[in-house]
Amino acid sequence: MQKIEFRARRGALAAVAAVLATAAATPPVQAQPATAEPAPGGRSTLADVIVIGSREALTRIPGSGQIIDREALEAARVYTINEALRQVPGVLARDEEGMGLRPNIGIRGLNPTRSSKVLLLEDGLPLAFAPYGDNATYYHPPVERFERIEVLKGAGQVEFGPQTVGGVINYITPRAPVDFEGRLNVAGGNRGFREVHAEIGDTVAGTGYLLTATKKLADGARDNMELDLTDVTAKFTRQLAERHALTLRASYLREDSDVAYSGLTLAEYRADPRQNPFVNDEFELYRWGTSLTHGWSLAPNAEVTTSVYYSYFDRDWWRQSSNSNERPNDASDPACGGLANLNTACGNQGRLRQYATKGIEPRLAVRGEWLGLDAELKAGLRYHEEKQYRVQANGDTPTARTPGTGRNAGVVENQERYVEAASGFLQASFTAGGLTVVPGLRYESVDFERRNFLNGARGRSSVDQLIPGLGATWRAREGLTFFAGAHRGFAPPRVEDIVSNTGGVVDLDAELSWNYELGVRARPNPGASLELTAFRLDFSNQIVPASVAGGSGATLTSAGETIHQGLEALVDLNRELAGGLIGQARLAWTWLRDAEFEGRRCSSVVSTSCVPVTGNRLPYAAENVATLTLGLAANRWRAQVEGVYTGEMYTDDLNTVAVIANGQRGLMPSHVVWNATVNFSATDAVAIYGTVKNVADRVYVVDMTRGLIPGTPRLVQAGFTMRF
Repeated sequence: MQKIEFRARRGALAAVAAVLATAAATPPVQAQPATAEPAPGGRSTLADVIVIGSREALTRIPGSGQIIDREALEAARVYTINEALRQVPGVLARDEEGMGLRPNIGIRGLNPTRSSKVLLLEDGLPLAFAPYGDNATYYHPPVERFERIEVLKGAGQVEFGPQTVGGVINYITPRAPVDFEGRLNVAGGNRGFREVHAEIGDTVAGTGYLLTATKKLADGARDNMELDLTDVTAKFTRQLAERHALTLRASYLREDSDVAYSGLTLAEYRADPRQNPFVNDEFELYRWGTSLTHGWSLAPNAEVTTSVYYSYFDRDWWRQSSNSNERPNDASDPACGGLANLNTACGNQGRLRQYATKGIEPRLAVRGEWLGLDAELKAGLRYHEEKQYRVQANGDTPTARTPGTGRNAGVVENQERYVEAASGFLQASFTAGGLTVVPGLRYESVDFERRNFLNGARGRSSVDQLIPGLGATWRAREGLTFFAGAHRGFAPPRVEDIVSNTGGVVDLDAELSWNYELGVRARPNPGASLELTAFRLDFSNQIVPASVAGGSGATLTSAGETIHQGLEALVDLNRELAGGLIGQARLAWTWLRDAEFEGRRCSSVVSTSCVPVTGNRLPYAAENVATLTLGLAANRWRAQVEGVYTGEMYTDDLNTVAVIANGQRGLMPSHVVWNATVNFSATDAVAIYGTVKNVADRVYVVDMTRGLIPGTPRLVQAGFTMRF
């Protein structure tokens, strides 16, 4: 591919690099010891990239943030990453296929479809296969891979990118143990659920290693869905010298599932909400990735962390329908003749995708004293490339896995899409007494190219954006911290949305907002903690699907001005009760008071005339979302009950109430799902557990983007964990 020149971007990054070099060459006066906190067990964090780090670090972060540790994950025996993230206020994580393989995560009322409005990281590095050019989550590692989860919102996001609108979710993998350790988890349950997860690690001759493997199988949330996931990871650490350390990571994930893309029509849902008529649909993917992080301690008060990363993602999804309105019929496929011949004569669509992503990211942290203030400077650069290879090959039969020759068959899409991005950030913090002020600035420059091999078209475009942020914390006294912040929200458009299929440049701006927070963290005693946050996301331009039912592949359009504002609360109480019992109560609650279109906005549903939707509520923006957990612990027993409430949601900009025939528009009713878990520590090394998800077997709708999709049915699971 022809090399693309980006002179303006390189000039801006050269300025950032010069500042970084100056900071590295000029240590602050009266240098202080490094304040990076050690990992559990005292293991070094020198070659790691973290977002929050520890609960104590939250007192210095100018924004709302939460940490979900392994203890919390095991107490709830979470089945998917969705269940874990529901413990965080401000987050809406909805199901899709029933095993969390493709989570849909939204923050503060942003559309959760394919988690495209969230920045997902693993050990501080990009997890998505195309975070700049196609930030959609078509795969997700199993939750068992991670030791803890960090969720950061607010002004601190400018340190990361490119997505700085909703929040950053960083998944932390376990480190290599100092001594030989192992862990085995085996579980089974109804609906074909089986799981084995194993970990083994040690440090030998100065080199630490940790190997993990996970195998999960289940029948999913609907009929005719067999889900099969295999995940293998390796992590190696090496202290090269007193000031140098390396962390090498490698992972391989494979999924081989029979899963449909389309939801149900209203008639199909009423007849049987668990049905799936597309028995021949097949989803296959594999993804492997590797990264190397080098940590260099320049001095007691300064470190440089440099990471290089690469991943390759290959996905083939053969399906007969992309939404509930696209059913086989005489017009689209004369050989089919309608649903009666769905499994005999009807053709299919092969959506074949490949993504290759690579990058390098050096980061500098310097701490010391400046003008009598405790100071810290963080700076970093990133160079990042993405290549997408996209083919749609339509087959003649339901089980075809190659292009056909009939009408509408053959290769109907054959494209290459390319992204080259560069970014840099500077973030400082200055502390005087209990007050800490944190200014930050990020620069993103993204260049897009799209090449259509079917018509020979080729087009290019670019986006450049400065992303400022300013936050502050005030530690009024021990256990009481106030925080506030404002920052620019930015999300780049996808390649397909800014460069057309014929090579033209689409008039689609980047997604931009001004985000504000004001909050308090309180810990009145060791058994109680509270975080309360008021937030406002003021969009000058929010990007939404041009077609309400287009799914994640729909063309996007500028929705103009929108507003999101409300409150988040996290209350966590632990108290010793009578008889040696320990009681726990935890509430994560989000009140999205406003999530609406502002300015002049015409409906995307009605294309023949301008039907104004100004003042209407945004799709998939529930007013209230809450998770309440009540638990008891005594000796070796621990039990908890969890209630998850999701408020009603409109699914289109017209705020349609009655569900239409194809099931793609209408009001999604509110619902409550109850879960229960019991853990018993048979010995210090062996734990036995049982859990019931959706105790009442509640039937409810989680999505209508491509038709009606039901939530996960009742799941009864039991297993054991053994450590050695």
